[in-house]
Amino acid sequence: MKCSILHESIGRIRVHIERGKMTLRQADILEYYLRSKPFVRDAKVYDRTGDAVIFYRGSRCDVIAALAKFRYDDEKITALVPEHTGRELDRQFEDRLIFLLAKKAVSMLFLPNKIRFAITVIKSLKYIGEALKCILKREMRVEILDAAAIAVSLLRGDRKTAASVMFLLSLGELLEDWTHKRSVDDLARTMSLGVDKVWLIKNGTEVLVPINTVEAGAEISVRTGSMIPLDGVVTAGEAEVNQSSMTGESMPVHKKHGSYVYAGTVVEDGSVTVRVDKTSGSGKYDRIVKMIEESEKLKSNAESKAARLADKLVPYSFGGTLLTYLLTRNATKALSVLMVDFSCALKLAIPVSVIAAMRECGSYGITVKGGKFLEAVAEADTIVFDKTGTLTSAEPRVAKIVTFGNNDEAECLRLAACLEEHYPHSIANAVVNEAAKRGLLHEEKHSAVQYVVAHGISSSIDGEKAVIGSYHFVFEDEGVTVSDGEKDKLNELPAEYSHLFLAVGGKLAAVICIEDPLRDEAADIVTKLKELGIKKTVMMTGDSKRTAEAVAAAVGVDEYYCEVLPEDKATFIRREHTAGHRVIMIGDGVNDSPALSEADAGIAISTGAAIAREVADITISADDLYSLLKLRKISTALMKRIGFNYRSIIGFNLALILLGVTGVMPPATSALLHNSSTVAIGTASMRNYLKSDDEAKVN
Repeated sequence: MKCSILHESIGRIRVHIERGKMTLRQADILEYYLRSKPFVRDAKVYDRTGDAVIFYRGSRCDVIAALAKFRYDDEKITALVPEHTGRELDRQFEDRLIFLLAKKAVSMLFLPNKIRFAITVIKSLKYIGEALKCILKREMRVEILDAAAIAVSLLRGDRKTAASVMFLLSLGELLEDWTHKRSVDDLARTMSLGVDKVWLIKNGTEVLVPINTVEAGAEISVRTGSMIPLDGVVTAGEAEVNQSSMTGESMPVHKKHGSYVYAGTVVEDGSVTVRVDKTSGSGKYDRIVKMIEESEKLKSNAESKAARLADKLVPYSFGGTLLTYLLTRNATKALSVLMVDFSCALKLAIPVSVIAAMRECGSYGITVKGGKFLEAVAEADTIVFDKTGTLTSAEPRVAKIVTFGNNDEAECLRLAACLEEHYPHSIANAVVNEAAKRGLLHEEKHSAVQYVVAHGISSSIDGEKAVIGSYHFVFEDEGVTVSDGEKDKLNELPAEYSHLFLAVGGKLAAVICIEDPLRDEAADIVTKLKELGIKKTVMMTGDSKRTAEAVAAAVGVDEYYCEVLPEDKATFIRREHTAGHRVIMIGDGVNDSPALSEADAGIAISTGAAIAREVADITISADDLYSLLKLRKISTALMKRIGFNYRSIIGFNLALILLGVTGVMPPATSALLHNSSTVAIGTASMRNYLKSDDEAKVN
């Protein structure tokens, strides 16, 4: 691709693409291509001018070489671009804003007063009509105040005030609409399906294949804890499917032969074979957008309170207007009260503050499904951590394999990987990755696989039962035995590792020792969470007391619980609620789902089980836990901003009313300052919450 360098400095270069007009799609392709390069810190492509600004590390030659190799028609490059990027939405807003400002300028500069007055009257009909609808519904809403202020101004011949009020209302509506839509768009794209591979049924055998190779009519297998990757019809099996991302339903829906299932929903229990109906987008993005916009999850208590308070203040504004007129017999002073209300700013600033916080969280890899969960994080005083994959490394690894009964180590690992790959979890991933690392390929020789939550996996190989899982599951539940001559070997397993027991035909075959080291930042996170106001930190794990005690001491949690089942975690959170505490739960596995659902704010690790991410209210990156600190800081700052907005709105508008009633300020000026302050507070509410120094402290 040909381009010219417009400007450059250390670590930054601006280039102009030498071609015709750049389309929105082409701008997205170039931007995502540049951002995919390891030496590019950030890149922004401006489709209107055809320019690209690139922030890079290392040599500028790498940037030049990457630009030279770029082609719009390269399929590998176009595959980097998601279905929705937000660029088109931004363009629509820009065009609407430019049109609104241009129309206002043309009217003021070129149209005579009589025509401008006629246009103002015509525009006012929209607001008067909305007010009449509220009156017919017997609802005292802010629309009535707006219409009354516009109508009274026109009746008094004050066209400028009426026009200014309508212009600022239009600008405020445009700003709120764009902020809300862009935030919902960002959130929906983050929540959109991220499944790369699926289990394709081919010649009676399950084969793991890339999702983009699956064609309509093919059959795929989906099991407990996994996300259904494509729309289709169930042809075999039964399952309880969580459809909350599509419908908002909290209870799972039973699916059986002939039932239709949707991409993005999650199998809570059971397994199904699905005949694929649609292989692309399947409208999931649109369904998520609709669900977010209609769901009450978007509204925090502060937002709901602001909406209720805004409408409750409308009668008082009318009452103040009437009282002012009765006491002063001065229509101008009375109109000053009518021109100022608290509702507009409250209804704009509070929701914008919440959505801005959600957007900023998204920039740090934190997906928040609703404003009320940010409020819950800000008010929480207790946090419960799952251990494996949360406080410990997101990518544990196999340290060693101890075989029993003269079994072959490679064959045991091959079988373990064959079973574990169907139920992805950090420990399962460690087994599968080790098998891949050793080049141990396998065919699916086992029968149907059954997953027992928080225990293990059961299947059969050549007619013999095969199980893999915890000590309790393998030895106590399944009755597996070990020869007398190997009991010492079992008792001497290294205590520093987590243990995964594999048995075939009722005999212990191998113990896979998993190195599950603490995250480097775990102890620091616990300490800093306490500094940020968390009073009690708790760790819960299914591991033995010895392992749990060691981890708890190293991390510094206040309490720990070992050998717990999924229902134990949820029961603990209910107990905390009864004691008056607000609780955050963070985990990554299928067994964490009940607790994630029970908590005031459930937080899932992005690489965890699909059902955990589905049930959770918030998802954070698996890279490190510092995003927890960012989340707490943003949530706390959000509540402070909401409080500040309340005080600012009430104080400023009350001052305008007093100045108007005393005759110091005319109605037109009151209206201008009121509407200007509404837009100003709304715009200020869009600012980021974390400053650069805050980010440095977090990390």
